[in-house]
Amino acid sequence: MNEHIIINLLLILSSAWAFGALLSRLGLPSVLGGLLVGFILGPPVMNIITPSPSLDFLAELGVFFVMYYVGLEMDPKELLDHFFPSILVAIGGFVFSFTLGFFAAKLMGATPFQSLFVGMILSVTAIAVQAAILQNMQIHKTVVGHVIIGAALFDDIISLICLSVLVGLAKGGEVHLAGIFFMLIKVSAFFIFTIFTGHFVIPLITKRLDDFDGKGFTFAILSALIMAYIAEQAGMHLIIGAFLAGQFVRKDIIDEKIFEVIRERFYGLSFGFLLPVFFTTLAFHVTLEWNFQFLMFSLVMIAVAFIGKFVGCGLGAQMSGLGKFESLIIGIGMNGRGAVELVVIGIVIKLSGELISEGQILQPLLSQSQISALILMVFITTLISPVLLKWALLKFPISR
Repeated sequence: MNEHIIINLLLILSSAWAFGALLSRLGLPSVLGGLLVGFILGPPVMNIITPSPSLDFLAELGVFFVMYYVGLEMDPKELLDHFFPSILVAIGGFVFSFTLGFFAAKLMGATPFQSLFVGMILSVTAIAVQAAILQNMQIHKTVVGHVIIGAALFDDIISLICLSVLVGLAKGGEVHLAGIFFMLIKVSAFFIFTIFTGHFVIPLITKRLDDFDGKGFTFAILSALIMAYIAEQAGMHLIIGAFLAGQFVRKDIIDEKIFEVIRERFYGLSFGFLLPVFFTTLAFHVTLEWNFQFLMFSLVMIAVAFIGKFVGCGLGAQMSGLGKFESLIIGIGMNGRGAVELVVIGIVIKLSGELISEGQILQPLLSQSQISALILMVFITTLISPVLLKWALLKFPISR
């Protein structure tokens, strides 16, 4: 077992380093090296690197660490300043993607329930993937970067509500408003607690903090773990909690030397070690079927997913008063997908099995072919979004 994980890590880190260096020479984000490693050396092609619970755990840690680091890097005041544009971008992208995905799946023979879940999965933006790419391109502190991260946060909350509605419909054919209301109460309570803790409690601790025996780093880990746990209890993904915990540790409330120590340790652990594992395991889920129906459905899903986010988020950005070039970059930047979609697909698969075994439905909520096509869509959009984003930034430079 130990030998297996060590060999896998050796292959992942060395190959991701090599692929990342090649991509950097081509002017592309080096973080995509892990994605190519997972696809080429993983189950989709060569099957040299194989999935394991240990790799899954390290991948989860990778998302956790990178989201905390991005939280450290981004000014919470800037995020609040771009609150309105972020909401418009999130709503525009979600509505357009959901609508296009629903009708595209319906036209290609999917059942009404399958079409609804396809639309929902196409609507999600993965905040962890976006954060890593924006950081890698050094645009996370720009207006565009703040809007994309803010919109991805809101997108996750909208997705949570939508998933709750669809699960209720699938289980009993009706929407349970009480359940949705309770969930909104939990989410609201989480953010109220976060704001109170960040403004009043954390500064009392950080003023007395030192880094003797790495205590500053220990404090950072503890705050991230606590916030991640509370986020999950509120029904959200742990990465939102980790991101908000990073927002607590700001230069204006902590000794600058301790801040830099925490920042450097999180950067090294995430980008140097755990993030390549995360991107590699993302590619493990890709399954290829060499038949016309699968290929057509996959191509349509990829096109619809990209167009929905590009048009919806771009229009939302323009409606908020941002310029056309900034809106174009946001439309491209919101196309990154990843962990959240795979979590949603896993929930749908589990629910589908339960409902079929109970005799409540005759057809699965997503067929195996649709699941494979959606996972391929996640992989391709995650791969091409940074490439197009790099091109757009070279073509239409933004102020840093």
